[in-house]
Amino acid sequence: MPQLNPNPWLFIMLMSWFTFSLVIQPKLLTFVSMNPPSSKTPTTPSTTPWTWPWT
Repeated sequence: MPQLNPNPWLFIMLMSWFTFSLVIQPKLLTFVSMNPPSSKTPTTPSTTPWTWPWT
């Protein structure tokens, strides 16, 4: 069963992960986010109970 032979595929998978982790990911993390997180506390909206006509 050639699918169980990890010889070429393990190396390809490891090299692709190393490439992503060491080259691509730092470049992506340098971009400035267009929607930065804010330090405001979330406010809960005030809700009123719904009046059902059949109760």
